[in-house]
Amino acid sequence: MSEGTPSRRKFLKQLGVGCAHVGATTLLSGITNMGLLNAAAAANQSWLNPNANDYKAIVCVLLSGGNDSFNMLVPRNQSSYDEYAASRTNIALSRESLLPINPLNAGNKQFGLHPSLPKIQNLFESEKLAFIANIGALVKPTSLQDFKTRNQLPFGLFSHSDQRTHWQTSVPQDRSAVGWGGRMADILHTVNENQNISMNISLNGSNMFQRGKIVQSYSANFRDNGSTLINGFSNNNFYNTLKRQTLDDILEQDYQNTLEKAYANTIAGSKSNSIEFDSAIASGIPITTEFDESDQFSRRMLMTARIIAANNNLNVSKQTFFIQLGGFDNHDTNLEDHAAQMSKVDNALHSFYSAMEEVGMADQVTTFTISDFGRKLVTNGDGTDHAWGGNVMVMGGEVKGKKIYGQYPDLYLGSPLDTDGGRFIPTTSTDEYFAELALWFGAAPNDLSYILPNLPNFWNIGSTPAPLGFLI
Repeated sequence: MSEGTPSRRKFLKQLGVGCAHVGATTLLSGITNMGLLNAAAAANQSWLNPNANDYKAIVCVLLSGGNDSFNMLVPRNQSSYDEYAASRTNIALSRESLLPINPLNAGNKQFGLHPSLPKIQNLFESEKLAFIANIGALVKPTSLQDFKTRNQLPFGLFSHSDQRTHWQTSVPQDRSAVGWGGRMADILHTVNENQNISMNISLNGSNMFQRGKIVQSYSANFRDNGSTLINGFSNNNFYNTLKRQTLDDILEQDYQNTLEKAYANTIAGSKSNSIEFDSAIASGIPITTEFDESDQFSRRMLMTARIIAANNNLNVSKQTFFIQLGGFDNHDTNLEDHAAQMSKVDNALHSFYSAMEEVGMADQVTTFTISDFGRKLVTNGDGTDHAWGGNVMVMGGEVKGKKIYGQYPDLYLGSPLDTDGGRFIPTTSTDEYFAELALWFGAAPNDLSYILPNLPNFWNIGSTPAPLGFLI
């Protein structure tokens, strides 16, 4: 590619802007990291990808607290169900209540879903959704002996805060301050024509997944048009008009102090970007698919759909989204509370997929779930405690659905994967899961060692087949 081509000129121009911002950041905070240069070099490589400007979005749904996912996806053939029921005792679901599914790759094994997931059942049977079994944060493939000798285990194993962070950073040997979605955006953000709005949009405020060294998340809300405008901005009464004029006068001052100037520029930029975002969503393609307006999680999924439908107005080709649903730390009243949360997931994910079909973008959006960890099979009385491996869902028009990927474990106590009380060592790593999402999103194979540093421990980067095969 010659220096005279538009793509090359654009990259060099944006790299110059990026370096200016890096310089300012260094001046103000003293942060330096050679990883920024690696990311800039990888961003240049992304311009060589002919599909770089195709719109794609990945939507990360955090089921916060530790989803009891062995009650989300349950074995139904009699012998396997009997093992499950013997381990779970009073928190086992009845076999008759399970919603049957027919995985294309399960052999003679039978599975069912939680009875609160009839719409997820339909998405699975329609080949739009898949499950990944017994997945968790790993530094390397881990055996029971490794666990007993504490051989390269994730930091803070079984801790909510640590394990939730590890899922978002994919660096479980440390308390990393940068997420894998942030590292990916550091590399790919230059493919977006509009650099005013971050590639990473959060519907639940600050999060680790989208935190990069260059790119930070743009925080949207689920009300109105999603932007967080200055209080009173949309109200044209005398008081708020005067307040806006006063703020503009303050921001337009020629400050001599570097910190004052940087702060004023930041506030002015935030104000301008919020106005631009609000206008883009307001004039976007309307969503008529019904969402549960009484549920905030569903409303956040609706806002995500509206933002995706407005991608042309925003002039972006790549976006990541982060949405969180809490209420999964069920140490008591597990059956009742988990059923309520599963119903919220069922309604919101189904509505979201239907909305993507409505606007003709189902093939361009992939939604995936994460959680702190799975939960122990054994009851603590009326609930269950923290564990490790669990099951997750991935949904989208390009997902190779109606399959269960990874190794679904035998659910008996004392198995070769059982560390204690049905707390299983994961047999699939988060890195394998995230690598396929990153490649589908537009990352080059050469980018993966930066995005997912532990991936070579599980998969030879660039080899075939893909780590799991649910997307590519």
